[in-house]
Amino acid sequence: MRPDAVMIFAAGFGTRMGALTATRPKPMIEVAGRPLIDHALALAEATGVSRIVANTHYLPESLTAHLAGRALVSHEEEILETGGGLRRALPLLGEGPVYTLNSDAVWTGENPLDELSAGWREGMEALLLLAPSGSAPGDFTMDAAGRLARAWGAPGYTYLGAQILRTDRFAGVAKAKFSLNLIWDAMIAAGTAHGLIHRGGWCDVGRPEGIAAAEAMLADV
Repeated sequence: MRPDAVMIFAAGFGTRMGALTATRPKPMIEVAGRPLIDHALALAEATGVSRIVANTHYLPESLTAHLAGRALVSHEEEILETGGGLRRALPLLGEGPVYTLNSDAVWTGENPLDELSAGWREGMEALLLLAPSGSAPGDFTMDAAGRLARAWGAPGYTYLGAQILRTDRFAGVAKAKFSLNLIWDAMIAAGTAHGLIHRGGWCDVGRPEGIAAAEAMLADV
């Protein structure tokens, strides 16, 4: 079943951005004339899903106002990390698998959410969009069937911040604040976490130098 909801992670402090996030949350930093959150929203809206949810925490006022009419807001009084933030938003996201998308990246090529939808299969609990890590340490390794294992510092594949995820396992986590790594590890152990290679461009905009790199990538399209 194709997901009908997108969760955009937008609650972080953006401390690596330095002075750029002194008075605004990182998703409101502009790249190529648009706030980062607009790049993520455009991808989510293009899928035709019925629900888009973004979480907020740090300096939420401008981001909440910007999202009005385009996404529902799941505000976190305390940072809940990726797993806790997604679980808090589940009542807004509805039943079934969901897309998740980091707000601090810019993409070119096919919509990453459409790539994931085309690769989603019965029996999967997670499908993560990846890129080869080259000689650098990777997040995961992947077998011929696309099943993931941890790379543990060896070369492999880097997670790009977009996935489809089933959420059934969240009910079994007792703590409020936790990383999605906890969920992924359970799925890896069960053989139900899979990967897919992104065929276009991608740029992380977690640091100030990422802004110029992302704009250069977009200018080449």
